Amino acid sequence: MADKGKQDAAPPKEILLRFEEVSFEYGHNHPILAEVDFSLRKGMKVTLMGQNGAGKSTLFQLITGAFVPERGKVQITRGTTIAMAYQVMPPEARERTVREFFESCFAEKVYDIDPKIDAVLEVVHLNAPKDRIVKSFSGGQQARLLLASALIQDPDLLLLDEPTNNLDKAGIEHLTAFLKAYEKSCLVISHDAEFLNSFTDGVLYLDVHTRKVEQYFGTYYDLLKEITARIERENRKNAQLEKKIQENKDKANFFAQKGGKMRLVAKKMREEIEEMEEDKVDVRKEDKTIRPFTIPAQPEIPGELLSLTSYTTMDPKSHTPKVHKKNLALKKKQHLQLEGPNGIGKTTLLESLASGRAEGATIAPGVRVGYYRQDFSTLNFEHTVHESLMSAMEKPDEQVMRATAAGFLLTADVIKKKVGVLSEGQKGLVAFARLVLERPGLLILDEPTNHINFRHLPVIAKALDAYEGAMVLVSHVPEFVSQIRIDERLDLGK
Repeated sequence: MADKGKQDAAPPKEILLRFEEVSFEYGHNHPILAEVDFSLRKGMKVTLMGQNGAGKSTLFQLITGAFVPERGKVQITRGTTIAMAYQVMPPEARERTVREFFESCFAEKVYDIDPKIDAVLEVVHLNAPKDRIVKSFSGGQQARLLLASALIQDPDLLLLDEPTNNLDKAGIEHLTAFLKAYEKSCLVISHDAEFLNSFTDGVLYLDVHTRKVEQYFGTYYDLLKEITARIERENRKNAQLEKKIQENKDKANFFAQKGGKMRLVAKKMREEIEEMEEDKVDVRKEDKTIRPFTIPAQPEIPGELLSLTSYTTMDPKSHTPKVHKKNLALKKKQHLQLEGPNGIGKTTLLESLASGRAEGATIAPGVRVGYYRQDFSTLNFEHTVHESLMSAMEKPDEQVMRATAAGFLLTADVIKKKVGVLSEGQKGLVAFARLVLERPGLLILDEPTNHINFRHLPVIAKALDAYEGAMVLVSHVPEFVSQIRIDERLDLGK
């Protein structure tokens, strides 16, 4: 496959990684990659993009060797070191101190590791005492530790899967500055176009329809222009062929009716029509966006749905709790945003509210709570998508469920699968589909943009903005929050 876009005039650097006709599938009838070809040269910083469920994380696992291709080869230059920032903290790592956690990143003992730890924690904008136990950190802080664990290894090839999830503005700025200065190779999965365009110089686009990888040089915005121009060219070519085909069909029919030698002319023209039909190209199918949707609010609950008289925060440095007095009540159509740095206790407060066990908080009797957790632990990973969505309905209705699923791109094939095998982005869409079917009176959302394709975010923001129940939102993405009506703000850091 020929690379697209403009190539650098400088002499090409040595190839670090090459996929040669790589095919991979999850069991029977679940193909992910089909004869994929691409290469990555030393020093390149490249974005890996594609629709939710296309197989981006799978491609990373093929690079690390966790997965083996069904066919083809993944060629990596001998001696190349690879480090990947995982999304979930391994159970064994949760019991280690911060120092032990970073020491475990290396096969051999690293002497005087503390300065390296300090430097990498600065990059991810995290204050973490080295003798503190990993499990005592919040989910967002643990995600930063995982990111730092890849950065500290200073690998030849750095693999980052949604590294800006759980990073605030300052954290993203720190990471961006580090990656700009990073002199080795980097492959990044992200839906944050501004972040990507600040340091990457190429795009690998994994097409969910063809299951192939297209390689582009330039930024993500260059990719969009190229794809748009290509679709226009393909449509224009097909329109021209269609016009010529119709003209020849009309002539062929006319000659066929004349009889005699004219029938031979008509036959030849029909053969030409068949050739022109074969010349028509399959117009590129661009990523679909979820359909506009509404989260219906529980209608029958009046008055205050949630009242808060006190809440507890955690000092990120000393890890000591502190109780704060607060008089706050949420009625229908009132939206509250929780703010504060990682580790202050936002997720803990949301969890306690959703479970109904928060001290100082009362949820009115009969109120249904819709809870979107950033780690999707409210979903049963052993359920099929079909079972998960049906269980969210007060009165199960197959037709309503399937129509809702289709709006979130959860096709007939997808709803047969177990939730646990879906991509993180698809799990997020299942979680939103459940909220639609649950019809909650109180909506609690913890980082609802994580892992979601950027194309879907304006649609989701519009639905949350229009939600007529009470809502509590935590999000680190200002652009997303700016599209949602917020009536109250509570900053846990003040």
